[in-house]
Amino acid sequence: MYAAIAKLVMISDDNNRPYDMNKIKRAYKYAYRLHDGQFRASGEPYIMHPVAVAEIVASLGLDTDSVCAALLHDTVEDCGNEISIEIIRKEFGPTVELLVDGLTKLVQIPFDDKEEEHMENLRKMFLAMAKDVRVIFIKLCDRLHNMRTLMAKPEKKRRITALETMQVYAPLAHRLGMQRIKQELENISLQYLDPIGYDEVRTDIEDKYGANIDFIARTKDILYEKLGENGLTFNIDGRVKSVYSIYRKMFSQNKSFDEIYDFYAFRIITATELECYTVMGIIHDAFKSMPGRFKDYISTPKPNMYQSLHTTVIGRDGIPFEVQIRTKKMHQIAEYGVAAHWKYKSGIKESDESFDEKLRWISKLIESEEGTRDSDEFMRALKVDIVQDEIFVFTPKGDVITLPQGATLIDFAYSIHSAVGNKMVGAKINGIIAPIDRIPNNGDIVQIITSSSSKGPSRDWLKVVKTGEARSKIRQWFKKERKTENIMVGKAEIEREFRKYGRPYTPAQRDEILANLGHRIGMASVEDLFNTIGYGGLAVAKIAVKLKDEFDRVVALPPEEPTALEVEKIAVKPGKKNKGGVVVDGVDGCEVKFARCCNPLPGDSIVGFITKGYGISIHKSDCPNVILGESNPANAGRFISAHWEKEASKSSGDGNMFEAIMQVFAENDLMLLADLTAALAEMRVSLHQINTQMKSQGIIVNMVVGCRDIDHFRSIMSRLKSVNHVIDVKRGYT
Repeated sequence: MYAAIAKLVMISDDNNRPYDMNKIKRAYKYAYRLHDGQFRASGEPYIMHPVAVAEIVASLGLDTDSVCAALLHDTVEDCGNEISIEIIRKEFGPTVELLVDGLTKLVQIPFDDKEEEHMENLRKMFLAMAKDVRVIFIKLCDRLHNMRTLMAKPEKKRRITALETMQVYAPLAHRLGMQRIKQELENISLQYLDPIGYDEVRTDIEDKYGANIDFIARTKDILYEKLGENGLTFNIDGRVKSVYSIYRKMFSQNKSFDEIYDFYAFRIITATELECYTVMGIIHDAFKSMPGRFKDYISTPKPNMYQSLHTTVIGRDGIPFEVQIRTKKMHQIAEYGVAAHWKYKSGIKESDESFDEKLRWISKLIESEEGTRDSDEFMRALKVDIVQDEIFVFTPKGDVITLPQGATLIDFAYSIHSAVGNKMVGAKINGIIAPIDRIPNNGDIVQIITSSSSKGPSRDWLKVVKTGEARSKIRQWFKKERKTENIMVGKAEIEREFRKYGRPYTPAQRDEILANLGHRIGMASVEDLFNTIGYGGLAVAKIAVKLKDEFDRVVALPPEEPTALEVEKIAVKPGKKNKGGVVVDGVDGCEVKFARCCNPLPGDSIVGFITKGYGISIHKSDCPNVILGESNPANAGRFISAHWEKEASKSSGDGNMFEAIMQVFAENDLMLLADLTAALAEMRVSLHQINTQMKSQGIIVNMVVGCRDIDHFRSIMSRLKSVNHVIDVKRGYT
């Protein structure tokens, strides 16, 4: 059995770390047993995936608990009936439990939509990451192996996974300084997101490299000669830049391939920081440097701890190339980022304040979005904080403040302290007064002007600021200082939404609607709902569907009122058969219609309702309109018992078929509608109506079909669920 982890054992031995191999083998045995009988989309046994992830984790030099968590990371999510997070803790300890729990999706919790589910799973991962950054190391290794084996998935799934990787996981690897993983994630993602563009750039690279195939070797010889003359200790590596790196520059700078200068890159590793600058001087002396292409990330490191000197020069063949100069320690951090602390140290102690400071952005990201329940807002803040390129702005005292590109002076003020932002009344850039919504440039010196008489931030600032940190601190101020005002604003926005529905409602109905809505979205009270909307923690647009759903449930249109005379004319007689195979008690020969709100089918429990001038309307017993109508005293005596005759499925007046409404939830695919209609045709089911609704996570197909009875309807649902790309099928409109 352990032959499958021979490579893992070898990698662990090469790291020269004190691994607990007995614990690792026990974790493998556990995972092997739980995943036995499970297979990946490629057809290989599922256990091969956690083993591959564990190998990548071990190659990063992470510890025993990280390797064990990698082996067990899918067990709770995929084998929940046989194992729980409590069992993980009992068998492998609290650290492995924390890591596995952070990697486990919220599969047991129902969500109203895929966006909300995706956001909550990301939020859960970041919360665990704030407690132990190894969670994201393992997740990145997991994602890397999934990307390496993505070809086995359907095309739609490949594109969705690649897009998520490009938007979230590659930027996370960059933010953590893990360049090796970042570059591979980006290159693989690009292959699925723009295969034509990827192939074109790759072909251009191969052609250009082929035309100058010995350029790297010749340039390395010159560099060795020049640096060797000065008695320096160094190592040189030459390479062609990655496909994605060149593709991104072409796209972002609107350049052709021939206009990309730094196609070739050389990395020089020195012994000391001083030698880095010495090497830079020698390079500039030996080659002609290109103006504006020098960057010093040693004196001013990037937020992900990256340090290096960058310059672009022109070679003796007239070919430009980039040179990166760094020490061995800087190189280790550039390759492995934060993970280098585990690879090149025995571990991180809780008291390592410098290490905690480097990861403070994770906690800030979580804190900045604590007050919002908006999935779009969370994802926007996530992309700004981990994706956006950074600029460096200085305080008057010379402290460096890192901001995402496009951030304003308000963002700068809140990055210093919430009190500075709340009391801000003006700002200066390089000693000159500037508007507070101005965007500073890289290297600017910014001074924030505050006043104790300031009335606090403006709500308009929420539309201006770029960072989640600033937005969160502004919201917190309003939440605390303007609660009464927030409630009024939130209430006004809800009332404005109600007016769109064009139906009268009572105060009691309004309170019931809002109480139901608050319960659905986790609000303790209606006042909290108003307050959250008022201070900007929740957009009404994000709850509009749920609000309308509750409004329709509570303020439903009642069936039409009959006159007193019409009610009196109905004599009580023994049950008689009526049109449509329905038997209603006390009515003979009366017109029977089937309610469009619930479309009852033979086999459903039904009830009749006496309507004005339209005979008897047949509803499902659990129809929301029936439940609402029965609670109204004015409807007393208007509901009448009804049931289906035994052969009702053969008695419909519409081509021997009843109409049934269904919703198909699916991934969007070019052949989806064709496959659905083909499945219906195969079952000889008539399709009366069809329309679609596009959602960010897929598509909803609304259909009206003809069927005999509830059993026939269930067989149709079962058949449609088996169609490619279909996620679920439900009865009625939601």
